[in-house]
Amino acid sequence: MKRGRYCDDDPPPRRLLLREGAALAVRLYRAFGRLGERGPPHGEPLMVIPGFCASDRSTLGLQRALAKEGYRVRGWGLGWNLGARADTLDRIAAQLERFCRGRPATLVGWSLGGIYAREVAKQRPDLVSRVVSLGAPFAGDPRANNVWRLYELISRHPVDCPPLDVDLGAKPPVPTIALWSRRDGIVAPACARGFEGQSDRQVELDCSHMGFATSPRAFKRIAAVLRD
Repeated sequence: MKRGRYCDDDPPPRRLLLREGAALAVRLYRAFGRLGERGPPHGEPLMVIPGFCASDRSTLGLQRALAKEGYRVRGWGLGWNLGARADTLDRIAAQLERFCRGRPATLVGWSLGGIYAREVAKQRPDLVSRVVSLGAPFAGDPRANNVWRLYELISRHPVDCPPLDVDLGAKPPVPTIALWSRRDGIVAPACARGFEGQSDRQVELDCSHMGFATSPRAFKRIAAVLRD
């Protein structure tokens, strides 16, 4: 499918990439405030997993918005996401075990965090009630994005050969929703949307890649998807 002069399974064009920096810069103030669990103590547990080169502060605005919707929300609690490590999924599962308190949690994963969310759900479906990925490149060419070179530099492994035994395209055994955007300046839309059988629903948002985690308008759409 074409939009403008590029195919949506190719890396987004530079004009969209340049907008990502501006989208992030104007919303940095949302990163200030306390970290930790928020929302009603008996609400449905929901964990937000940050994207590559991001931390729980990067998703603080989204955490706050979802807590206002009645969820008991926290970030992943593992610092900066600097790429996959051999123990990444086990560490997330350990955090979930402490957080869930016997009740499976919704995992909301932004970008690389969405890949982690899907893989944790495959390994530990007992801990996960559903997965919502936000611009996560779980399908298609792992180099169909504008950060794969930076990813390899920081993570120190090829983007198509992570230190984990995973099948990225396989659908988790829990309800799985893929949110994607044509305005994404980082990830090819088709890679975040996925293909038949890779998720239960695909929902288009009108936001930048950074906007998934920083835009109040995106927060409202994400909350609406969770309510459906």
